[in-house]
Amino acid sequence: MIDARCSCGAVALLLPGPPKLVAACHCLECQRRTGAPFGVGAFYPVDAVTISGTPKEYVRAGESGGKVRCYFCPDCGSTVFWKPDKFPMMIGVAVGAIADPKLPAPVKSVFERSKYAWVEITGVDVEHLQQGSVPKASS
Repeated sequence: MIDARCSCGAVALLLPGPPKLVAACHCLECQRRTGAPFGVGAFYPVDAVTISGTPKEYVRAGESGGKVRCYFCPDCGSTVFWKPDKFPMMIGVAVGAIADPKLPAPVKSVFERSKYAWVEITGVDVEHLQQGSVPKASS
């Protein structure tokens, strides 16, 4: 099991193990959500994740259609996870909340149309998409 949590520990997730999918997203909303040039999420089946604490929800329109429900700690403000309506069976967990440098690298880089020119997501099997969305991870 893997632990993910906010900075203060008030919101935590228990994850079933290494993710099946890690993706980098360069959309403007992920840039704003993270305060960084891109966000990186580890995706899990929603029914395999245990959430503790009481996160605050923020709902926004997703660039690939549908709504994205972002959950953050009401005390420290850390974004911990999100649920895209477009993929209702998946939960995206902020890789920074997992805080494990051994976590697998992203295999998808999406919304590269708004990627900073100096950012490079590399790897032999990385899929680069100008738009797009993150497809469901296989179980």
